[in-house]
Amino acid sequence: MDSNVTLSPDKRTQILIGAAAVFAADGYEGASMARIAAVAGVSKGTLYNHFDSKAALFTAYVGEKCDHYLAHVFDSANHGGDPAEVLRGIGKRMVQMMLSDIGLAIYRVVIAEAAKFPELARGFFESGPARATSFMADWLEEETRRGRLSVPNPAFAAEQFFNLCQTRLVLRRKLEMLPDPPDADIEEVVEAAIAMFLGTYRAGADAGPVGP
Repeated sequence: MDSNVTLSPDKRTQILIGAAAVFAADGYEGASMARIAAVAGVSKGTLYNHFDSKAALFTAYVGEKCDHYLAHVFDSANHGGDPAEVLRGIGKRMVQMMLSDIGLAIYRVVIAEAAKFPELARGFFESGPARATSFMADWLEEETRRGRLSVPNPAFAAEQFFNLCQTRLVLRRKLEMLPDPPDADIEEVVEAAIAMFLGTYRAGADAGPVGP
């Protein structure tokens, strides 16, 4: 990357759009910087001025998508309302994000390449699942402080909630065993997840020890 070159945000976006198409079609290992440049409609020099390697480009693409989707997932994570309503919004949007075309494409590329390129899997995990867990844990910790929930291990509980919301739908969709589920199916699973989660963690619930 030439430090004397002025980088254009529009060109960066153009490159990331082209990269998304190539990674989805060819996988990470099969994608070449030359093909990404061609699909993005930029020169290889312009591409390398913005991203000095394919790994840096893929990481930037995943990070940008995670930023966008996580902001949407947690935009209603306030502390002024009913915890069930907040969980309802987070759970539904999280599942919709995971089942979106982009969410599925990123997941499949990462899984396909994880054994050969573990740094890609690590980058994906840190940009997406780990950040989501951290955001959720912070919300659970504050709700506990305010007396609405009783969550002794917020990070553990955050992962529990996300996994409950994936029941019956997400893995099957990732494996192409289901078509895109309608919102009603997602809402049914999320409602069941909320009932189970709050049965354990609502303040005053008599659930006994939970988690490590």
